[in-house]
Amino acid sequence: MSLLDQLAEARIQKAQQEGAFDDLPDHGKPIELDDDSMIPEALRAGYRLLKNSGYLPPELQLQREIREVEDLLAQTQEAAERSACEKRLRLLRARLGESGRGASRLLELGRYHDRLLEKWEGD
Repeated sequence: MSLLDQLAEARIQKAQQEGAFDDLPDHGKPIELDDDSMIPEALRAGYRLLKNSGYLPPELQLQREIREVEDLLAQTQEAAERSACEKRLRLLRARLGESGRGASRLLELGRYHDRLLEKWEGD
């Protein structure tokens, strides 16, 4: 451990003994850590910065929009609205398929979802 690490650790221990951390919001709750293990170490800071600023890669934006349209479709009763949602969903899935990233599993689930809806509406 370097001298700087030892100094920081000593100050943290002292503050902890004095109770400086006792009144923090979320005290006693587990910390949710991001799993950065699949991101190269040199890129982690940049990825974290983009994530904290709310940026999503295009394929993740498409996946989010697909989930939103699927939720809307599940709640929609009107035939015209359902048709518009289904059309939008097909378009979004096609775009995701063209991107070639994470599409196959999502499309598979989408087809399964469509078959379930058809069966449910048929009964």
